[in-house]
Order: sequence, then structure tokens, then C-alpha cells
Amino acid sequence: MRYDRTVRLDTDFATTVGRVREALAGQGFGILTEIDVTATLKAKLDHDMEDYVILGACNPPLAHRALETDRSIGLLLPCNVVVRRDGDRTAVQALDPNTMVALTELDALRPVAEEATRRLDAALASLTAADADS
Repeated sequence: MRYDRTVRLDTDFATTVGRVREALAGQGFGILTEIDVTATLKAKLDHDMEDYVILGACNPPLAHRALETDRSIGLLLPCNVVVRRDGDRTAVQALDPNTMVALTELDALRPVAEEATRRLDAALASLTAADADS
């Protein structure tokens, strides 16, 4: 089972992170957290790796609907979006919201997952469209 929704862009890392923030905002997602994995691993382990950031995105109405169905669903909310260097390109990856339905087997979450998927796919599509226009 694939658990990600991924696009690869020809734009540089910093530009892509900015565009991801805008694309997610355009679909009602706010960024609650940002983890600079590259800087953290360098500081804590003296390990060098490619640019890699995890954005903790949240769409409050969707999160509320999911939490009303299952309070434990916070463990699986489709809110992590990874932006990372992938060779000479930049990868943008989001957790497939259908993962929460597959893992919990709660059909009541299906409408939330479907709307989250639609919104995330629209955000990812806007990134590839902007990349094509560059």
C-alpha cells in the first residue's frame, strides 16, 4: 500500500518550501510546526544530509471532523508534508489521507479522507503547474 502522494519539482529547495506553504494555505491548511531535519541531525548527531523539512500542516475543519469520529485519530491525521532534495530536484510528499481509513477501518472517516485527498492533490497540482510555468 502506498502511503504518500508525491510530486517532484525542478525548483530549488527554498523556493519550493515557500510555494508549498502558499499551496497548502490556498487549500485551507495552516502550518503549525516546521522541523528542519537537516539542521537537527547536524546539531544532534553531526550528520550531514540533503535539505529536508517536515511541515506540520492542519486544516482545522477536517481535523475537527476526524476527531469527532475518533479521538485517537490525531495519531494519523494527514498533516505532515515533507519537502526534500531528491538529486537535482525537490520532492514534495504528503501522507495519503486514505491511510487513516485503511489503518482504522472506520468508514465514517472516509468523507474526511476524500476531502483531504482532494485538497492535498489540488495543492500538489498547483505546485507542478507553477513548476511548468517557471
